[in-house]
Amino acid sequence: MNWINNVVRPKIRSFLVKRDTPDNLWIKCPETGEMVFHRDLEANQWVVPNSGHHMRMPSRRRLEHFFDGGTFDTVPTPEVAVDPLKFRDEKRYIDRLKDARSKTNLEDAVLVARGRLKGAPITVAIQDFAFMGGSLGMAAGEAVLKGMETAVADKTPFVLFAASGGARMQEGILSLMQMPRTTVGVQMLREAKLPYIVVLTNPTTGGVTASYAMLGDVHIAEPGALIGFAGPRVIEQTIREKLPERFQTAEYLLEHGMVDMVVHRHQLGETIARLCGILLKRNVDVPSVEEMQHEPAPRVDEDLIEAPKAAE
Repeated sequence: MNWINNVVRPKIRSFLVKRDTPDNLWIKCPETGEMVFHRDLEANQWVVPNSGHHMRMPSRRRLEHFFDGGTFDTVPTPEVAVDPLKFRDEKRYIDRLKDARSKTNLEDAVLVARGRLKGAPITVAIQDFAFMGGSLGMAAGEAVLKGMETAVADKTPFVLFAASGGARMQEGILSLMQMPRTTVGVQMLREAKLPYIVVLTNPTTGGVTASYAMLGDVHIAEPGALIGFAGPRVIEQTIREKLPERFQTAEYLLEHGMVDMVVHRHQLGETIARLCGILLKRNVDVPSVEEMQHEPAPRVDEDLIEAPKAAE
């Protein structure tokens, strides 16, 4: 009887109980509504295979795909005061920080790393939108500055992947102070004659756009990324006019000269490597004229031309 109660009945109950399906097993494409298996999406660098829509990508996964062999060293960033203004809205700011850190396994919105890209050393900083909307606070500003200082010390190019909703309101004026401070860091890179390349991902808005995100030597945008200072809805409410179609998208800004190029996520590594090589006057693998031609011109044997003339 004990065998029936302890073994048989629990097994029968396990068949009858409905098993929960993980919420992130299938992911819906925002453009087409297509359902994509999460492993297929991750393998394709968070780009929906059929529609080509670029979804937000975790910072560490982006670094793994960007650096050679997926190997890199994270750069420690300076510590800053936690909740200097003792800010509280619906919940305490310090509690929001704890939730964001447990959710993303990041100390703050910006992650700095160094490694190699196509064999050449490079320094990279990435803003993760999952950490409080990639907002710019004291810790994020210090991290960006640390990345720029590391690039100057190692004499490497500096690449910034921007994704932000703007300044972090919980830090008030201390957050806004990071805009001029990071601008000084950009000037450091220029004085050291090191390339500063910005990759604008979805979305890049607010104080980040108004400062270091628009001060690069080359501005690259991912397809479909929203880029601007204020959002389209705020602008429409302010000017009381209908905005053009695709306003503030990467393609619209490319047409109007705001960004230099729109590059697919799969081609970012190769594109940035070539740009760094050109800016640093290194040897770059540029296809020759012969390689760019689809088919070589057919060679005509001169003897065949002379033969008809001899026969005449």
